[in-house]
Amino acid sequence: MERSTLDLWVGLFVVAGLGALTILALKVGNMGSFGGAETYQLSASFTNIGGLKPRAAVKSAGVVVGRVAGITFDNDKFMAKVTMNIEARFKFPKDSSASVLTAGLLGEQYIGIEGGAEDAMLANGDALKLTQSAVVLEKLISQFMFNKAAEGGNPK
Repeated sequence: MERSTLDLWVGLFVVAGLGALTILALKVGNMGSFGGAETYQLSASFTNIGGLKPRAAVKSAGVVVGRVAGITFDNDKFMAKVTMNIEARFKFPKDSSASVLTAGLLGEQYIGIEGGAEDAMLANGDALKLTQSAVVLEKLISQFMFNKAAEGGNPK
């Protein structure tokens, strides 16, 4: 094989590899969806968001319905305020609830929305009132250990 042909093939493989790495990086970073779908914004306050990050999925019944747009700290309530962009085609009743959930045992965290029963629907700028914060594994373990230690000190 001629040297210039070999250089051409090597160059093509390098370009293809860089393209594959770019696509992989976008998917891992939850930036794979460039969609210009119309959205509306909701917010929810949590006492603990765990490792939730901007661009994390917002799911309902296992279906991705939006993304976390931003996370701020409310100095008045001492709570995390999570702002979410929800695709306009997904509507939720005003009494819906939001929870910080974990994919798998130690996977990435996301927001789960469970629909309520009201007839009135949430609109742009509304806040979800019913929230459940992230379950922090370290906190559960320390509570378990504290309870076991307290049981051990009391003879039966």
